[in-house]
Amino acid sequence: MQERFCESCGMPMGETDEMYGTEANGSKSVDYCQNCYDSGTFTDPNITLEGMIETVAAMMVESFGFSPEDAKEQCNEGIPTLKRWKTT
Repeated sequence: MQERFCESCGMPMGETDEMYGTEANGSKSVDYCQNCYDSGTFTDPNITLEGMIETVAAMMVESFGFSPEDAKEQCNEGIPTLKRWKTT
């Protein structure tokens, strides 16, 4: 099984569905994690792309020991490419 990543924050969602958010009908979302998506809506619908980058970068520093510069660089490269943030 190919590892999936949240299409809002980029978090790895693992091989089981426990980290997946839910749709309005209660089924698991195939795109978003439980932190970003619940019952068919985003948990923070007003967060901006820049806000998401700041939030995820801070979590990477605090929880995973990234330097602030590396975390911000990775977030700036990856998060804008995710489904929630793509502008076409």
